[in-house]
Amino acid sequence: MNKEQLHQYISESTGNESNICQIYAIKDGSTVFDDCWHGFKTIDAMNVNSVTKGVMGLLAGIALDEGHIKSVDQKVMDFFQDYTVKRGEKTIYDVTIRHLLTMTAPYKGKSEPWKKVCTSQDFTLAILDYLGGRKGITGEFRYATLGIQILTGIIERATGEKCIDFANRKLFEPLDLPKRIPHGDSSKEDQFDFFMNKNPRKYEWYTDPGGCVTAGWGLCMSAKDMAVVGELVLNRGMCDGRRIVSESYLREMLTPHIKLGERFGHMNYGYLWYKPYDDREVYAAIGDSGNIIYVNKEENASVGITGTFKPRIFDRVEFIEEKVLPVL
Repeated sequence: MNKEQLHQYISESTGNESNICQIYAIKDGSTVFDDCWHGFKTIDAMNVNSVTKGVMGLLAGIALDEGHIKSVDQKVMDFFQDYTVKRGEKTIYDVTIRHLLTMTAPYKGKSEPWKKVCTSQDFTLAILDYLGGRKGITGEFRYATLGIQILTGIIERATGEKCIDFANRKLFEPLDLPKRIPHGDSSKEDQFDFFMNKNPRKYEWYTDPGGCVTAGWGLCMSAKDMAVVGELVLNRGMCDGRRIVSESYLREMLTPHIKLGERFGHMNYGYLWYKPYDDREVYAAIGDSGNIIYVNKEENASVGITGTFKPRIFDRVEFIEEKVLPVL
């Protein structure tokens, strides 16, 4: 299959690949693939869902490198000393940043409180009400799109600036990527549209009413943006001779900290990044609908893919390796 055949394959797909909007690939430091579907252009952006978490993992590393955060073992409550802990809650005092990054933080309740959090004035403080619980710290993996919101609050309180400004100044601008702007609305109808609308979006980031960005979803990126971020990981935190994030943090971020179950394809999990294989240097930040930053150190390649909302598509690692890498 060549590039033209791959374009046609996706154009004619009625299955998992039918929602792909953009693919952008960088190999050995050069752009080797750039294609679009469904009326999208290379410069268009869209909500990349949980790929947002992977970007937050990098921002946490930058904050750590600069000393805003002492260590990943620093207690979450160090940053929220003005927060009133619920009566009888003790586990919350034991939760660390590492627990957030590895999705091993404990939460009360069986499901995430979307309505409570997303109709609040402060998403971070709202989800803090659910952090902890009677079971204590168990080390159990609990995927928490809302829970990771606490990391945004930590970065803002640690750095003294809005997370979106920190991200623009320390990540997007140094990578020569467009600055993100706050989305600015948080109504129920707008949130539904943000997830479901299949048209290109601005270079924006969803925020709560106070201007605090969502950490688990809501960052709008192009496939090119994602491939460039992947290239940063490939280059051990360097871009054009400039250090963006330390190599030591990236190594820790990509190191498997927990083995996932069948729901997540038995992949390994680092700090908000996946390692799909035990024995290969392949890593990914993965979002719903097949949005992905794919990093393959063995091939020295980075691939970004965006896709419109489509249920039951979790990752595109297999598709990239079977269909995309061979044409690069």
